[in-house]
Amino acid sequence: MSQTPEHIRQAVHPLNGGPEDFDPLLERCANARIVLLGEATHGTHEFYQARAEITRRLITEHGFHAVALEADWPDAWRVGQFVKGVNGDAGAADALTGFKRFPQWMWRNSDMLDFVGWLRSHNDGSITPEGKVGIYGLDLYSLNDSITAVLEYLKKVDPAAAQHFSRRYACFEHFGGNTQRYGLFTGTGISKSCEEEVVSAVAELRRSRGGYLGLDGQTAEDAYFCAEQNAIVVADSENYYRTMLRGDVESWNLRDRHMMDTLLSLMEHLDKIHGRSKVVVWAHNSHVGHATATQMGRRGEFNIGQLAREKFGNEAFLVGFTTHSGTVTAASEWDAPCERKSVRPALAYSYENLFHSTGIPQFWLDFSKNPDVAESLRHPLLERAIGVIYRPESERASHYFTACLPDQFDGIFHFDETRAVEPLEQNAFWEAGEVYETYPSGL
Repeated sequence: MSQTPEHIRQAVHPLNGGPEDFDPLLERCANARIVLLGEATHGTHEFYQARAEITRRLITEHGFHAVALEADWPDAWRVGQFVKGVNGDAGAADALTGFKRFPQWMWRNSDMLDFVGWLRSHNDGSITPEGKVGIYGLDLYSLNDSITAVLEYLKKVDPAAAQHFSRRYACFEHFGGNTQRYGLFTGTGISKSCEEEVVSAVAELRRSRGGYLGLDGQTAEDAYFCAEQNAIVVADSENYYRTMLRGDVESWNLRDRHMMDTLLSLMEHLDKIHGRSKVVVWAHNSHVGHATATQMGRRGEFNIGQLAREKFGNEAFLVGFTTHSGTVTAASEWDAPCERKSVRPALAYSYENLFHSTGIPQFWLDFSKNPDVAESLRHPLLERAIGVIYRPESERASHYFTACLPDQFDGIFHFDETRAVEPLEQNAFWEAGEVYETYPSGL
């Protein structure tokens, strides 16, 4: 261990803020079909900024066709329609207003605003509609909004079917739109589930596909694809909320399986246009790093990184992001206001603390290009994971897990000191910030 910091110093590609910072990664991704870009937190400016710049170059230099986010399908679809110039939103800020559900700052932030604006400008220069790059969501939390989207689609193409589907989805009305209440009542057997109705809805929509696609070429194809994915979200979301009480492993796997299935459906849809589609994924490290190399995998969880590697082999490239200290945008409780919180310095025996010891402020480390360094890092260490909630007082239990980093990712970007991503709507909690004068030990 004493020699490892020096080995890392000799192997890394320092980031100096210039155009060459991401050259080594772009070279490695030339033949990739999926590039999965992670993040150690859901609220760090440097992670969003780097992912945006990498994605710009993957689009312009390697012809990537789509950006898939750890976000809800209908909200991301609205942004995707804006960047393609096919909806009525006046600007990027308007397009992002669909992200109303907690945690809004994940996608309603200044870095995302800049990226969406850039992508719209890029697409405006495309000669054909098929050449425009879209934004899509992979997640499954939008049960109510996805129901609304399916019904709105059917009202346009098949009003009779819309009435029929409305009766199917009325099953959820007993719970007042509260998905947690639905999960509690059906998961404990107090109420009958809506499983039969939502699964039947997907099957019925698919049986009508041929008729719906005969309406208006690619426009009809895209509209049907969006509706079908919303119907699938309803079915998978219903299952997710109903099984949450059975344990974290089952609900986690159901969610990541849904995200992977959505990614595959998206690629199949894009293959019809491009022949061999290529997609960039933005999600948390815990989703994009290979789960078998982590504590998660040992307890039976899998994720999209693992599933993508199993499906696409070396055509899937997995990139992690780490930080040692700084600030982060996060909440203290679910549905609580976002705050700008201080990130405590990384714990001893963590990868982040080891990277900090190199003295290099920010760098890229490619494990396959540096097998000796990768081998020296192959013994498990702690790895930081901050989601939408950050509880510094329980740092060790809440925000670290053990991992073998070289087996989890193909490479790592480390930003030693980072700052909080800026929400588009800032409240008094965020503006005031939070500063720790001391850092208790033993956490």
